[in-house]
Formats: sequence, C-alpha cells, structure tokens
Amino acid sequence: MSDISVDLCGLKLKNPLILASGFVGISRASLKLAVQHGAGAVTTKSITVEARKGHPAPIVVTYPGGMLNSVGISNPGIDNLADEFSDLKSLGVPVLGSITGRNEEDYRILAEKSNTLDFAALEVVLSCPHTPGYGTMAGLSRPEITESITREVKTRTNKPVFVKLSPAVMGIVELAKAAEAGGADGITAVNSAGPGMIIDVRARKPVLGGKVGGLSGEALRPIAVRCVYDIYQAVKIPIIGTGGVSNGEQAVEMILAGAAAVGIGTAVYTRGIEAFRLISGEMLAFMEEEGIKSLSEIRGAAHEA
Repeated sequence: MSDISVDLCGLKLKNPLILASGFVGISRASLKLAVQHGAGAVTTKSITVEARKGHPAPIVVTYPGGMLNSVGISNPGIDNLADEFSDLKSLGVPVLGSITGRNEEDYRILAEKSNTLDFAALEVVLSCPHTPGYGTMAGLSRPEITESITREVKTRTNKPVFVKLSPAVMGIVELAKAAEAGGADGITAVNSAGPGMIIDVRARKPVLGGKVGGLSGEALRPIAVRCVYDIYQAVKIPIIGTGGVSNGEQAVEMILAGAAAVGIGTAVYTRGIEAFRLISGEMLAFMEEEGIKSLSEIRGAAHEA
C-alpha cells in the first residue's frame, strides 16, 4: 500500500492536500467540513488587523479557463476571531492561519496576536493581486520587503511560517530566496495571478463587483508548476504547491516539480468539498499503478529528467 502522508515542518499530514486560503475557510465549521471530506490540513481565510467588508458582489466569476475571484479580503479582523476559530486542535489536522497586511507594522501585530489563536502555523500572504493597499498592489512583492516582513513575523511567533508568493512577478525565485533569508520555514507557491477582468458585453461593465480579480484554476496550473519547479532549485525549505490542481495526477505533477504538499482551492468549487477525498484516492491509485511506495520517492524527480 502506498503512503501519501507528509511531514511538513513538523506538522503531520495524513495526505499532502491542504485547503488553500480562500472563500471556503471562513469559519471553524467550513474548515471542519474540509477535514471531514479528507483534507490533510486546512488554511483559514486571510486575516487582517481591522475588519474588512471586502468587495461588493459578485465576487466570483467562472469562465472556460478557470475562475476570477474578487473577495477583497473580507474578514472580521484579528481581534474578533477567538470565538470563530476556537479549539482548532480538535479538528484533528493542522490549521494554517493566513495573515495579510498593508505594511510591516500590520504583520507585527498579526503575528503577535496570532499567538493567542489555535493555529499550527502561519501563512504570510504578500501577494494578493486584487485589493488596493495589500499584496502586489501595495508593492510588497519585492525581495527586500519580503525578507524584512518574514523576519518580523518570525521574531514574533514560534509557529512555522510559510510565505505565500505571487506568480505575477518575474523574480519569484528571488522572492523565495528572500523569504528563506528572513527565516521562513516554507513557501506557498502560488497565490492567484492577475489581476484579470471579464466584461459583460451586454451590460457593458466588468462582471465582478471589484472590477478585477485573481485568476485561479486550470489556466493558472502550468504557471504554478513552473514556479514550484524553479523555487525548488533555489531554496532548501519546503514548498506548498498551489494553483489549479483538480485531480490526482495533477497533484503528483506538483510533487514531481518539488512540492512537499499541495494546496487545493478552485477544485473545491469545480468538484465539490469531496475534492480532497477524490484527489487523494486518485493519487493513491496512480502510485499503486506506478509502483511508487511514498511521495518522497518522487519529490522533485522531474529535475532528474
């Protein structure tokens, strides 16, 4: 029997599939639902210092190549999460707390206050593509800023820290190196791309309430795979490969590129919450067919070709 369990910076995962930060992990109940349907770990919706309403509806639009989302980081703020995200250890899998800010001071506050919450690790998002004042729209996707914010967070927490990077930059390898230099325990590659826009030709205006959104799904997957491949060659810390994975062979592809674990986001929309159980089953079936006993046998194997 093949083994798809993973040790990710000391976090024990029964399988490598992690619910990616997005519009699913908005509450303890939604995280629990993902766990009940086979997620190896889960990530919360991104949290900011102050409460945010986010962008007006509609916040999601699909098209033949994937999806655009313009949630706008809606959340109640770090001071209002104690009840919603209480007793997370009882979920039985690691919970990554996703944090995002406008500047280094925001990340300092978020890291310190996250210590009182039941997160197994932090995901530091420097790469939101569609919210003014955050991520790439705030100029945070630069090596010197990436290193500085990563170091600031690491000095404020004893939890493993994963830095989430944008695919919409030419120097993603330099960003990964900067995160590693700042003390990051791992990299999440990648966030959604963009921003992109879809226009309703009859209404003659953008479909999304926020006008632009982050691109995810199948259109993003080849870019995400390439980013994981390039980062794997450049850093020694593990990578959570995220972007467009919707079946078992695509998850294996991420592992071959060098990912230690695989983020699942849009697939929850296209295949339903059962996506985790389905994908892990497909991974096991593929590995049995190919005579692969564990993921460590094939991790980064595409680099040997």
